[in-house]
Amino acid sequence: MGPTIELDSRTPGAIDGRHIRALTFQDVRLEYVTSVLRRLGIDPSGRSALVVGGGRGLLARGLAGLGLDVVALDPSAEATAMAREAGGGPVEFLTAPAEDPGLGDASFDLVFYADTFEITGDLGRVVAHASRLLRPDGVLFYDTVNRTPLSRLIYLGAFQALPFTRIMPSGRYATARLRTPQEVTAALAAHGLENEDICSFKPKNVLDLVRATVARRAGRIDDDAIPGLTGFVLEPTGKPLVTYLGHARPTPA
Repeated sequence: MGPTIELDSRTPGAIDGRHIRALTFQDVRLEYVTSVLRRLGIDPSGRSALVVGGGRGLLARGLAGLGLDVVALDPSAEATAMAREAGGGPVEFLTAPAEDPGLGDASFDLVFYADTFEITGDLGRVVAHASRLLRPDGVLFYDTVNRTPLSRLIYLGAFQALPFTRIMPSGRYATARLRTPQEVTAALAAHGLENEDICSFKPKNVLDLVRATVARRAGRIDDDAIPGLTGFVLEPTGKPLVTYLGHARPTPA
């Protein structure tokens, strides 16, 4: 019998693939945000940010460390509670789905969608709220999973089905919810957002990622050890065969 696979779990020894993903993606997410803001000439200090799909609050705390005033939203009340307990920064943690965030129009200078575009069954509704929440000179960031043979092998097979590498509950990912860059760009454009960039990112060494996953499932390492074993790197000119980041801005009137 294998380990318990549960998202937002307090069960001792449980494997929470969403939290593992947040840990491994943290550095490239922050690197991408920092590089884009620098290129756009935007000083993050004192600006407002929203993280949608915030999980246990890792990305939100990282953005707060850049000087942003951060609100983090997650559909899981348990994840919200765990984020609050972790502390570590002036972040407001709220529970609400991306499809109905319950926040005011034009409230944020920066919005980051994590663990959302590849999970929602209604991308159009999510993006409509993103457009509404963003200020006219704001920036929308996201990362998501492309729909390719390799991404299906990893996300539907290795992460969700294969017994020695499974870290996600069944049904977390589905082929129809994996989005190509063209589909994301079209969804953004339909709601007045112009996609300005697609940036691939990948593990430095795929075998290291596999070894770390197997070790975590076997209980030989804990979650905090994973990032040091599975570093990810941005690949701005690479083809996004699995995961990619991007950003968009409101289309000029």
